[in-house]
Amino acid sequence: MKSLTRRRFLQSSSLLAGAALLPQFELAPNALRLGGPIFVKSDDPVELAKEHRRLGYSAAYVPKVELKDTPRIAALRKAFEEQNVIIAEVGAWVNMLDADAEKRKKNMAYVTERLALAEEIGALTCIDIAGSYNPKHWDGPDARNLTKEYFDATVENCRKVIDAVKPKTAKFALEMMGWSLPNDADSCLKFIKAMDRPAFAAHVDIANIINSPERFYQNTALINDTFKKLGKWIISCHAKDVVGKDVHFAETMPGRGCMDYATYLRNVTALPREVPLMLEHLRTPEEYDEARLYVMKVAKDTGIPLA
Repeated sequence: MKSLTRRRFLQSSSLLAGAALLPQFELAPNALRLGGPIFVKSDDPVELAKEHRRLGYSAAYVPKVELKDTPRIAALRKAFEEQNVIIAEVGAWVNMLDADAEKRKKNMAYVTERLALAEEIGALTCIDIAGSYNPKHWDGPDARNLTKEYFDATVENCRKVIDAVKPKTAKFALEMMGWSLPNDADSCLKFIKAMDRPAFAAHVDIANIINSPERFYQNTALINDTFKKLGKWIISCHAKDVVGKDVHFAETMPGRGCMDYATYLRNVTALPREVPLMLEHLRTPEEYDEARLYVMKVAKDTGIPLA
């Protein structure tokens, strides 16, 4: 009897040890909070929130609102909370490294205001790219975008924005890019360490960093590595896809490219908190419907519930 008990004990211990070695997404996942743009012609907070729910979205980009419009901010917060739709992102798409001093100052003020809006409306994050030294395109490629000068200037800019707002809940994040920093998990980690601000978080856009044949064909490993390294800092993710085209890579909607979306969704929903996955860069409601339904199908097939 003692031998049997011991055998069972050893068997159960082995099972527990094995479970501890499994990737986090092998355990019960979070629900997926999918989000994207909506096309309803209304400014009413309740109608906007309900339209997200009608489409199966449980995350949203910030609706049109100004920081000074306190009543509308309060109404939006209430309406979206009642529909269990989180406001995932407040975009601040300007060049914080503009060569023109006046434009740079204006852009920094705008980013600061957008982070303040994220804090007031209860959004998870305000997001921008670090910027670019490209003289013609605010987000264009430039050799200097991979230099120490670029890194140090970006750290200084982000600290200024965060320190001006001092957010208690909202985070500030830089979107990953293929031609400028941060361009992978390692460079993002360097920013997090150098920033030394708890209000600075990581944003993941896997499609943006598929910029080589190795990453294109081995994107499953890239996804797993990115989430393994950045997991506890990730605040929001973007949902796109990538196709190979001639000698470059082209962005496309989820499902029309090569990205391992089952692995992507498993990693997103295995994070220690619910993190939104946001569709973007499509043109029409029909295109968003196709992308939305594809992601929902992958989630269903993978056993991941929707929030």
